[in-house]
Amino acid sequence: MRWTSCAGARKNQRMQLVDDGTDYTLQMLVLERRDESRKMARYYVLSVEPTLLGAVALVRQWGRIGSLGKRRLDLHADDEAAGEALETWLARKVSRGYQIRT
Repeated sequence: MRWTSCAGARKNQRMQLVDDGTDYTLQMLVLERRDESRKMARYYVLSVEPTLLGAVALVRQWGRIGSLGKRRLDLHADDEAAGEALETWLARKVSRGYQIRT
């Protein structure tokens, strides 16, 4: 699947999702950590996404809730390696008090 958009399209026209025969399952976890006594509200997003060059990236995004935050991509050779890295980061964040947002 890929997103397509037409160059010179009208402002209100939206992008369309095109099924090109590829089978990708997006894995995404959203974690939150809140502590009202410290006025702290943070988020952490972990996702596994394919790259254009055939590798797989673990995308990590974090920051204060309501802000854009920071983003980092860690490249991995295959889905299995990226999944292991995701599990490692998930364990780290849960041990620091983050909870999976439902």
